[in-house]
Amino acid sequence: MVRHSPLPVDPIAEAKRQWSLHGWTDAAPGMTAVTSIMRTQQLILGRVERTLKPYGLSFARFEMLRLLAFTREGRMPMASAIARLQVHPTSVTNAVSRLVKDGLVRREVHPEDGRAALLVLTPSGRALIEEATVALNEVFCDIGFSDDETTALVRILARFRKEAGDFRDPDPVPEPL
Repeated sequence: MVRHSPLPVDPIAEAKRQWSLHGWTDAAPGMTAVTSIMRTQQLILGRVERTLKPYGLSFARFEMLRLLAFTREGRMPMASAIARLQVHPTSVTNAVSRLVKDGLVRREVHPEDGRAALLVLTPSGRALIEEATVALNEVFCDIGFSDDETTALVRILARFRKEAGDFRDPDPVPEPL
Protein backbone atom coordinates (compact mmCIF):
# COMPACT_ATOMS: atom_id res chain seq x y z
CA MET A 1 0.00 0.00 0.00
CA VAL A 2 1.59 3.26 -1.13
CA ARG A 3 0.42 6.58 0.23
CA HIS A 4 0.77 9.67 -1.92
CA SER A 5 1.34 11.87 1.11
CA PRO A 6 2.58 11.09 4.60
CA LEU A 7 0.13 10.80 7.46
CA PRO A 8 0.07 13.81 9.78
CA VAL A 9 0.92 11.58 12.75
CA ASP A 10 2.80 8.32 13.19
CA PRO A 11 0.03 5.74 13.75
CA ILE A 12 2.43 3.41 15.56
CA ALA A 13 3.40 6.14 18.04
CA GLU A 14 -0.32 6.80 18.57
CA ALA A 15 -0.94 3.08 19.10
CA LYS A 16 1.84 3.06 21.71
CA ARG A 17 0.23 6.02 23.45
CA GLN A 18 -3.13 4.25 23.43
CA TRP A 19 -1.54 1.02 24.71
CA SER A 20 -0.12 2.92 27.66
CA LEU A 21 -3.39 4.79 28.33
CA HIS A 22 -5.20 1.45 28.49
CA GLY A 23 -2.81 0.10 31.10
CA TRP A 24 -0.61 -2.05 28.87
CA THR A 25 2.53 0.01 29.48
CA ASP A 26 4.75 -3.05 29.85
CA ALA A 27 3.61 -4.41 26.48
CA ALA A 28 3.68 -1.06 24.64
CA PRO A 29 7.38 -1.17 23.59
CA GLY A 30 7.04 -4.73 22.26
CA MET A 31 3.83 -3.86 20.40
CA THR A 32 5.61 -0.85 18.93
CA ALA A 33 8.59 -2.95 17.81
CA VAL A 34 6.43 -5.68 16.27
CA THR A 35 4.17 -3.21 14.49
CA SER A 36 7.15 -1.18 13.26
CA ILE A 37 8.86 -4.29 11.87
CA MET A 38 5.69 -5.43 10.13
CA ARG A 39 5.01 -1.99 8.60
CA THR A 40 8.63 -1.67 7.50
CA GLN A 41 8.38 -5.11 5.88
CA GLN A 42 5.29 -3.93 3.97
CA LEU A 43 7.09 -0.80 2.74
CA ILE A 44 10.22 -2.67 1.66
CA LEU A 45 8.28 -5.52 0.05
CA GLY A 46 6.20 -2.97 -1.87
CA ARG A 47 9.36 -1.41 -3.26
CA VAL A 48 10.78 -4.84 -4.14
CA GLU A 49 7.54 -5.96 -5.82
CA ARG A 50 7.34 -2.73 -7.86
CA THR A 51 10.93 -3.29 -9.01
CA LEU A 52 10.23 -6.90 -10.04
CA LYS A 53 6.86 -6.27 -11.69
CA PRO A 54 8.33 -5.37 -15.13
CA TYR A 55 10.00 -8.80 -15.10
CA GLY A 56 6.75 -10.60 -14.29
CA LEU A 57 8.18 -11.78 -10.98
CA SER A 58 7.03 -11.71 -7.40
CA PHE A 59 9.70 -11.81 -4.70
CA ALA A 60 8.89 -15.49 -4.08
CA ARG A 61 9.50 -16.35 -7.74
CA PHE A 62 12.61 -14.15 -7.79
CA GLU A 63 14.01 -16.05 -4.78
CA MET A 64 13.39 -19.40 -6.45
CA LEU A 65 15.08 -18.35 -9.70
CA ARG A 66 18.01 -16.77 -7.84
CA LEU A 67 18.43 -19.89 -5.69
CA LEU A 68 18.60 -22.06 -8.82
CA ALA A 69 20.96 -19.62 -10.54
CA PHE A 70 23.35 -19.83 -7.57
CA THR A 71 23.77 -23.58 -8.06
CA ARG A 72 26.59 -24.87 -10.27
CA GLU A 73 24.30 -26.47 -12.83
CA GLY A 74 21.08 -24.47 -12.30
CA ARG A 75 19.30 -27.45 -10.77
CA MET A 76 18.15 -28.50 -7.33
CA PRO A 77 15.79 -31.02 -5.76
CA MET A 78 12.43 -29.49 -4.84
CA ALA A 79 12.89 -30.60 -1.20
CA SER A 80 16.18 -28.68 -0.98
CA ALA A 81 14.54 -25.54 -2.37
CA ILE A 82 11.73 -25.81 0.19
CA ALA A 83 14.25 -26.15 3.04
CA ARG A 84 16.43 -23.26 1.90
CA LEU A 85 13.62 -20.81 1.17
CA GLN A 86 12.07 -21.41 4.61
CA VAL A 87 8.49 -21.15 3.38
CA HIS A 88 5.57 -23.56 3.34
CA PRO A 89 5.90 -26.31 0.70
CA THR A 90 2.63 -25.17 -0.90
CA SER A 91 4.09 -21.69 -1.47
CA VAL A 92 7.16 -23.16 -3.18
CA THR A 93 4.98 -25.47 -5.28
CA ASN A 94 2.84 -22.52 -6.39
CA ALA A 95 5.88 -20.40 -7.27
CA VAL A 96 7.47 -23.29 -9.19
CA SER A 97 4.23 -24.01 -11.07
CA ARG A 98 4.09 -20.40 -12.24
CA LEU A 99 7.77 -20.45 -13.24
CA VAL A 100 7.22 -23.71 -15.18
CA LYS A 101 4.17 -22.23 -16.91
CA ASP A 102 6.26 -19.19 -17.89
CA GLY A 103 9.05 -21.41 -19.27
CA LEU A 104 11.61 -20.20 -16.72
CA VAL A 105 12.00 -23.52 -14.86
CA ARG A 106 11.53 -27.18 -15.81
CA ARG A 107 10.56 -30.03 -13.53
CA GLU A 108 12.47 -33.25 -14.12
CA VAL A 109 12.37 -36.61 -12.39
CA HIS A 110 15.21 -36.85 -9.90
CA PRO A 111 17.84 -39.24 -11.36
CA GLU A 112 18.34 -41.07 -8.05
CA ASP A 113 14.85 -40.84 -6.54
CA GLY A 114 12.02 -41.27 -9.03
CA ARG A 115 9.53 -39.90 -6.48
CA ALA A 116 11.36 -36.59 -6.13
CA ALA A 117 11.25 -33.59 -8.46
CA LEU A 118 14.35 -31.84 -9.71
CA LEU A 119 13.97 -28.15 -10.58
CA VAL A 120 16.01 -26.96 -13.55
CA LEU A 121 16.58 -23.34 -14.54
CA THR A 122 15.96 -22.79 -18.26
CA PRO A 123 18.13 -20.48 -20.37
CA SER A 124 15.31 -17.91 -20.47
CA GLY A 125 14.98 -18.22 -16.69
CA ARG A 126 18.71 -17.58 -16.29
CA ALA A 127 18.58 -14.51 -18.55
CA LEU A 128 15.56 -13.10 -16.72
CA ILE A 129 16.98 -13.63 -13.23
CA GLU A 130 20.22 -11.89 -14.18
CA GLU A 131 18.30 -8.83 -15.45
CA ALA A 132 15.96 -8.77 -12.47
CA THR A 133 18.89 -9.09 -10.06
CA VAL A 134 20.57 -6.00 -11.54
CA ALA A 135 17.35 -4.03 -11.00
CA LEU A 136 16.77 -5.38 -7.49
CA ASN A 137 20.37 -4.68 -6.49
CA GLU A 138 19.55 -0.98 -6.95
CA VAL A 139 16.96 -1.37 -4.18
CA PHE A 140 19.38 -3.37 -2.02
CA CYS A 141 22.07 -0.70 -2.41
CA ASP A 142 19.76 1.99 -1.02
CA ILE A 143 17.29 0.58 1.49
CA GLY A 144 17.13 3.81 3.46
CA PHE A 145 19.64 3.01 6.21
CA SER A 146 23.30 3.94 6.54
CA ASP A 147 25.85 1.13 6.30
CA ASP A 148 26.29 1.15 10.09
CA GLU A 149 22.52 1.07 10.67
CA THR A 150 22.14 -1.79 8.20
CA THR A 151 24.89 -3.78 9.91
CA ALA A 152 23.37 -3.18 13.36
CA LEU A 153 19.88 -4.06 12.15
CA VAL A 154 21.02 -7.29 10.51
CA ARG A 155 22.90 -8.31 13.68
CA ILE A 156 19.87 -7.63 15.89
CA LEU A 157 17.52 -9.51 13.60
CA ALA A 158 19.94 -12.42 13.14
CA ARG A 159 20.25 -12.79 16.92
CA PHE A 160 16.45 -12.78 17.20
CA ARG A 161 16.09 -15.35 14.40
CA LYS A 162 18.74 -17.61 15.92
CA GLU A 163 17.14 -17.45 19.38
CA ALA A 164 13.77 -18.23 17.79
CA GLY A 165 15.26 -21.42 16.30
CA ASP A 166 15.45 -20.18 12.71
CA PHE A 167 19.04 -21.41 12.34
CA ARG A 168 22.00 -22.55 14.38
CA ASP A 169 25.69 -21.90 14.14
CA PRO A 170 27.44 -24.49 11.97
CA ASP A 171 29.26 -27.28 13.72
CA PRO A 172 32.99 -26.60 13.95
CA VAL A 173 34.83 -28.01 10.98
CA PRO A 174 37.67 -30.31 12.06
CA GLU A 175 41.18 -29.15 11.34
CA PRO A 176 42.75 -30.99 8.42
CA LEU A 177 45.27 -33.69 9.38
